[in-house]
Amino acid sequence: MEITAKIVKELRDKTGAGMMDCKKALVETDGDIEKAISLLREKGIAKAASKEGRSTTEGVIAQYIHPGDKLGVIVEIACETDFVARTEQFTKFARNIAMHIAASSPLCVSREELDTTMIEKEREIYHNQAVNEGKPEKVIGRIVDGKVEKYYTEVCLVDQPFVKDPDKSIGDYVKGTIGALGENIMIKRFSRFRLGE
Repeated sequence: MEITAKIVKELRDKTGAGMMDCKKALVETDGDIEKAISLLREKGIAKAASKEGRSTTEGVIAQYIHPGDKLGVIVEIACETDFVARTEQFTKFARNIAMHIAASSPLCVSREELDTTMIEKEREIYHNQAVNEGKPEKVIGRIVDGKVEKYYTEVCLVDQPFVKDPDKSIGDYVKGTIGALGENIMIKRFSRFRLGE
């Protein structure tokens, strides 16, 4: 199949990856956009893993005020260079993260920030629920683990399904953006404000 500029642009619009990366992915997948998206995501995640741990001293403070002015979010997102922090793609990424926080109301950025005593309390509640429901002892541990994982997807930003694309988590979105921009990116902290709370 001929790889046209139109199909390359379509893939770029869907993934945010660079033009040459899109063209290579389409060549490797014989023009199949869905397979190319998967390939770019895999490569993006691999690229992202190689960038983790690099210093992030630049970035932006992004904000989102929901229409009606009763809900607002401020989020700090860091990257490696001022050049990347000023790109349209990084600015859009930061705004999307702020909008997601407004919509999904996470408690923290990652599970490492959660108080371990709170998680133990949740585990105890889930264990007692399973016992009260008469679940066999040998499966209770797996049930509790599953419910704790679900809890993480409700309260931890990077584990939450991205509101604009529920098939991927915020963590996947961050890794894809790292792959596309070629720099380490970190969501450092956020505050969510609702009028009257």
